[in-house]
Amino acid sequence: MAMSGGKDDGSPMMEINTTPLIDVMLVLLIMFIITIPVATHAVNIDLPAPSQNPPPVTVDPVKNKIVLQREGNKVLWNDTQVNNAELVNLLKQSMEMKPEPELQFEPEANASYELSAAVLNIIKKSGVTRFGFVGNERYAVFGKSPNGQ
Repeated sequence: MAMSGGKDDGSPMMEINTTPLIDVMLVLLIMFIITIPVATHAVNIDLPAPSQNPPPVTVDPVKNKIVLQREGNKVLWNDTQVNNAELVNLLKQSMEMKPEPELQFEPEANASYELSAAVLNIIKKSGVTRFGFVGNERYAVFGKSPNGQ
């Protein structure tokens, strides 16, 4: 640490030597970092255990409904959430039934277009022949007010 004592002529020193102040601040910073406790404590949360055997998603022999939900981009098969692989499997099961059950497709208002297109492609590739769109009459406004009058 260099310190200057000013000039020999007795005039006052015009600048402040900040080196000792910086040294003190660095020592305090290091002491502060060392004294901070390490965050090693854990918060235990009891989570519900997943069921070992989830209820199987079944194919109704008369009609099945696919609903696309707006929140979360969920695909529901008869009110049970399924992923794309499960949907393909369920469509295959329904195609093996004689007579083939009716498949109803009902996207919610403002459901994702990409999800709708993906699900329709899966349905098309499965070869389903008894297919229909349901619930679209809710969105028709041909000369009617929204309350249906």
